[in-house]
Amino acid sequence: MTVAPPDASGPGARVAVIGGGPGGLYAAALLQRLDPGRRITVWERGAPEDSFGFGVVFSDETLGGIAAADPVVHAAVEREFVRWDAIDIRHRGRTTRSGGHGFAALDRRRLLALLRDRCLDLGVDVRTRTPAPPAAELAAGHDLVIAADGAHSATRAAHADAFGPHLTAHDCRYIWLSAELALDAFRFEIVETPYGVMQAHLYPYRADAATFIVEMTRQVWRRAGFDAMDEAESVAACEKLFAEVLGGRPLHGNRSRWQHFTTVVNDRWRHGRTVLLGDAAHTAHFSIGSGTKLAMEDALALAASLREQPDVDTALEAYEAERRPVVASTQRAALASLEWFERLAGYLDQPAPQFAFNLLTRSRRVTHGNLRLRDREFTDAVEKDFGAPPGTPPMFTPFTLRGLTLRNRVVVSPMDMYAARDGVPGDFHLVHLGARALGGAGLVMTEMVCVSPQGRITPGCTGLWSDEQEAAWRRVTDFVHAAGPGGFGLGPGPGPAIGLQLGHSGRKGSTRLMWEGIDQPLPDGNWPLSAPSPLPYRSGVNQVPHALDEAGLVQIRGQFAQAAARGARAGFDLLELHCAHGYLLSSFLSPLTNRRTDRYGGDLAGGLRYPLDVLDAVRQAWPEDRPLTVRISATDWAPGGTTGDDAVTIARALAAHGADAVDVSTGQVVPDETPAYGRSYQTPYADRIRNETGMPVIAVGAISSWDDVNSLLLAGRADLCALARPHLYDPHWTLHAAAEQSYEGPAAPWPAPYAACRRPPPTGRTDAPKPRLSLDA
Repeated sequence: MTVAPPDASGPGARVAVIGGGPGGLYAAALLQRLDPGRRITVWERGAPEDSFGFGVVFSDETLGGIAAADPVVHAAVEREFVRWDAIDIRHRGRTTRSGGHGFAALDRRRLLALLRDRCLDLGVDVRTRTPAPPAAELAAGHDLVIAADGAHSATRAAHADAFGPHLTAHDCRYIWLSAELALDAFRFEIVETPYGVMQAHLYPYRADAATFIVEMTRQVWRRAGFDAMDEAESVAACEKLFAEVLGGRPLHGNRSRWQHFTTVVNDRWRHGRTVLLGDAAHTAHFSIGSGTKLAMEDALALAASLREQPDVDTALEAYEAERRPVVASTQRAALASLEWFERLAGYLDQPAPQFAFNLLTRSRRVTHGNLRLRDREFTDAVEKDFGAPPGTPPMFTPFTLRGLTLRNRVVVSPMDMYAARDGVPGDFHLVHLGARALGGAGLVMTEMVCVSPQGRITPGCTGLWSDEQEAAWRRVTDFVHAAGPGGFGLGPGPGPAIGLQLGHSGRKGSTRLMWEGIDQPLPDGNWPLSAPSPLPYRSGVNQVPHALDEAGLVQIRGQFAQAAARGARAGFDLLELHCAHGYLLSSFLSPLTNRRTDRYGGDLAGGLRYPLDVLDAVRQAWPEDRPLTVRISATDWAPGGTTGDDAVTIARALAAHGADAVDVSTGQVVPDETPAYGRSYQTPYADRIRNETGMPVIAVGAISSWDDVNSLLLAGRADLCALARPHLYDPHWTLHAAAEQSYEGPAAPWPAPYAACRRPPPTGRTDAPKPRLSLDA
């Protein structure tokens, strides 16, 4: 007998839930448990036995939240779980295992049944085989409408103007299947077929059954003929392609069809008192975890917000504020993982240990440090294969470009200081660059040094067009080289190197110092600008540059060559040509800034012509035994601009003209860019260039920890890592990274005057012995 609930008194007394998936059911159960007086109805158009997919994976963190929120649900799912802690990567006949990860999974149909039973026990009205009325209609009679109606949400579509959805379809095609396999690990099976590379993601969800997701690029999918197959034909074809994996066992479908993954992002998750939950609000690629996990975490946060806040509107605002940053972080990681699998074919020639490490760290959430804690034996094998001696972190291995051997893989990234007078570096530059050289980095880069007065960004920019500037730079390089063997009490081995970055501001010149108004024109004393095309950086703000004619191009090319020769005489060890960030040479490369119709424009080949002419001139003026690198913007982060494909083409062209490495940055070409900021967010572009061209790369962009550096190097995504702001915060960043990793080798020597501080100083003590203050034992 069902007892009628008392009248509800808290926020959201009458609740309608659209969608009876795990997220919707869990939200209903939690809300009913927290306030038995609520009247909650769940509408689900499918039958109780209906379900797509097979297994659902949970992390220990999510399970802890479930246990705290509803012990009954936790106990029920706990009894159903299959648990494991290993990941196997099978690649070209070799299996590499990494342990210590911790997973739990169960049958999706069992999860739905358990949640449905819990709802019914609590008094929730669950209506299966019943399509929900439109959200607007439900909102008229309810205090809260929860739209948990999936990635293809009808609620979201009906109110697109309010939610502001953005749907991005991706390249790979995948299908959810299951196999009668007893697995003790999450497995990635990489299979090279006549049609191209395919991968299977396998994980157990019962003792005798595993989810089996087959994925491949659209091109491979079409070559294999899957675009013309029905479910049965697809299952049969997959059984043949993965016969060795299956060992004669069949694959099973469950209304399975080929899909492309769509990333769902919404500007807003709430509209009035209707709120999106789970896949209706956001999606994250299955390769980093379960959408069910995210949906149930949403449900928990929503229920908690409704309990903590005084009314529904405030609760929905709090729910979105809490969950949005968590989801955004997850989506960034998921996108990195998804794109890694789209480029999988480019990694197949990596040695098995590196390939496995690369796969495990693909989302940038799992790092070398994480894996070292989980499975030291695995990371030791990866480090040995990389060539790191025992006890030497990867970042403290040497790297050679032409005749220059860097003592470690850390680069102080070029950073404009705007502290020069008439282009002459002064005491500030000596101290700034000298401190970073003493701080342990393998290579210290100057800011962009301008090749002419008209090529400056601001009046405070350094230059290299005069004898006075050349002599001032020699003072800096002499100090940096004195920080090598024998100098300042340092031991044997390579000392720090110093690199010169040469550039011309182009249309982004004649502006104020950064802290006085970034990209704003000078109040007076502006100089004329030049660019490929007469396009201002900001229309109506910055001046219109004049389009360079042949004479102007020849003149500037000569200025670059003359500055390179001065740099060699000034004692720089490496030269970098700045072809990024919307400055002059970068402006030739981007179709957004190059509208020329002569041989220096029209297409990428035309846009490359002048930067390559300058590169040739600089290479000729620069000593043969010293390396020359080029910084590029690998994407403009803007429609119609430079793309990742273009960046690979640019890198190949640079290598053909004598560049020894590419310093891979992004953006800053046009003001209306929309970068996808996040941890190490630019490194996938460096990764792609390195693995598609074989060219050494310098990775840069929100790399902030030594753990990130070690991870990028071991995965084969970079050869050197450039860090900017961490070196502003801590000039001795590299030495401190060595100390924190207990490394005392030749790649990070401490100056003798600093040697007493090669261990972190003690901080406030928290482990002092406590006196007995009680008679209790």
